[in-house]
Amino acid sequence: MPIIKSAKKRVRTAHKAAVRNSKTKRSLRGALKLFAKSPSGKSLSEAQAQLDRAANKGVIHKNKARRLKRRASAQAKASGVKPAKAVAKKTVAAKKKTAATKKTVKKPSAKK
Repeated sequence: MPIIKSAKKRVRTAHKAAVRNSKTKRSLRGALKLFAKSPSGKSLSEAQAQLDRAANKGVIHKNKARRLKRRASAQAKASGVKPAKAVAKKTVAAKKKTAATKKTVKKPSAKK
């Protein structure tokens, strides 16, 4: 056990990061196993989302995530799975619609 205050803090933060990383890895493995067991559009999109999340958090390297996504897509295509992109298009269109309807009010700058 460290004696210096900053070293104690590093132990605490390292432990928190380890817990967070293990949760991310566990959910990633689960999503990949689910896709491998029964390839479908939904399980493919979930596996790709988990890969992106793990790469963004730095749990796995971004090129490894890209490689695994590419392999999963190839496996899905070989098994005849249709991609679940229709849902993503609808949500993007809905976001654009709500952003266009919001009115932005510019506040006057504070006087100096």
